[in-house]
Amino acid sequence: MSKRALIVDDNANNLMLEKDLMEVAGFEVFVADNASAAIAIARKEKPDIIIMDMRLPDMRGSEAAKILRRDKETSVIPIVFVTASVLGEGKEEIKTITNSGFIGKPINTRTFAKEISQFIK
Repeated sequence: MSKRALIVDDNANNLMLEKDLMEVAGFEVFVADNASAAIAIARKEKPDIIIMDMRLPDMRGSEAAKILRRDKETSVIPIVFVTASVLGEGKEEIKTITNSGFIGKPINTRTFAKEISQFIK
């Protein structure tokens, strides 16, 4: 059974690139372009990992992550933030979210899926 990933990014190009990279690596991929949709998909599909941009149109990725952490069904899903916009305070914010990690943009297309897979237990 293939691993399942949820990718959340409001930039269509980034979303498609990350989706393609994860599918090539054998993942079944779900996508969302905002945090509200991502939360709904995560609750319904319970992916093995969530790959989330920090800047989303409806709320910050970290806020969405905190909502997912409060839900018993989604509290243990690893969340990897993929973003260019993480400065000091943003990294501190990510550290407060259990079972999460960070990959900076621009991503390395040759190693992206492998880097993501390391976060799956």
